[in-house]
Amino acid sequence: MSSLPPITVSSLDIARLEAMLESPALRQLPAAHALGEELARANVVAPADMPADVVSMDSVVACLDENSGESRLLTLVYPQDADADQGKISVLAPVGSALLGLSVGQHIDWPAPGGRTLRLTVTGIQYQPEAAGAIPG
Repeated sequence: MSSLPPITVSSLDIARLEAMLESPALRQLPAAHALGEELARANVVAPADMPADVVSMDSVVACLDENSGESRLLTLVYPQDADADQGKISVLAPVGSALLGLSVGQHIDWPAPGGRTLRLTVTGIQYQPEAAGAIPG
């Protein structure tokens, strides 16, 4: 396993995600534990101080699949808003929790079916609520 890239998460996202992870329905899920571990290692900043090139909740992220060369547009959402057909990826999905807090230029590796490893590189942030002023600082 490659070393984990540094991540930055807003204090508002941390508060909302930690509250979500406390729900009895999620507490025992492996995905919830994985997200909790990501949050525990995050550099936490106020929403107003969130760098515009970092993936936050509800961000629209341009990614490059390094294996296929395919570009993808993903929106990082809470589980109830997930819709794979629309590119809305749950923060509880392995790729979702891995994307949270990454900066443009960073990449993640995660296991795919069949024992392959996929590598996704963040190539741009098309929308970030903090940068758009949609989140109170």
